[in-house]
Amino acid sequence: MKAVVCEAFGPPEDLNVRELEVPEVAADSLLVRVEAAGVGFVDGLLIQGLYQIKPELPFVPGSEFYGEVTATGNDVDPSWLGQRIIGLATGGTFADYTTVKANQAVAIPVEIDRLDAATAAGLFINYATALYGWRDCGALQPGETVLVLGAAGGVGSAAVAVAKAMGATVIAAASSAAKRAAAETFGADATVDYRADNWREPLKRIAPGGINLIYDPVGGDEAETAFRTLSPGGRHLVVGFASGTIPKLALNLPLLKRASIVGV
Repeated sequence: MKAVVCEAFGPPEDLNVRELEVPEVAADSLLVRVEAAGVGFVDGLLIQGLYQIKPELPFVPGSEFYGEVTATGNDVDPSWLGQRIIGLATGGTFADYTTVKANQAVAIPVEIDRLDAATAAGLFINYATALYGWRDCGALQPGETVLVLGAAGGVGSAAVAVAKAMGATVIAAASSAAKRAAAETFGADATVDYRADNWREPLKRIAPGGINLIYDPVGGDEAETAFRTLSPGGRHLVVGFASGTIPKLALNLPLLKRASIVGV
């Protein structure tokens, strides 16, 4: 099979396509013919050796995929055979074949079987994270106003679309006109440039009643400014630190705001 291989930590240009053996299937796993693989921010960190976990070299990157089950392990229900699935693997999805534990795979329901392979491959991480954040961690209610930081990225764009589908008014924060235009296509009702000086002022005009929830996969200097926009009882959802900087927040702010910081 063909596979993308990381043989030395570095940028994507350093990856190589190699011929490898089809992986063996463990007893609790599935062998999947990969039709499409999702590419995310973490993948870019892993191949550069910048993630909190460093895989042993050489390795096949990729964790998110869509494909067809072609073989099952001895401890797996054989009814998986032939199923089209999305799932998470511990690396190895940038290849013709990958293996995944059966409990980390989801059969494609009939109602979304119409999705093309590339769209399906991008569902598992970003959209599940958005739904988990808004619903399970943030208790988002229809009619609430939310602010999404990094709204043009994979995680941010999914957060915009899911919040809109859940009945929220969605304000998208992004750093360029092109990214803000993209956020509008994902469903944002309004946009702001969170790299601009005093970007709280246009935000106040857009949402004079304040923000109920913030979805923050960025961190960095913008996190405190965003937190200050919350209305009483607001929730700041901490999703990640794409900026590369983990912010520190003075605890008098949640006290004065009667607001929550919630890990996703």
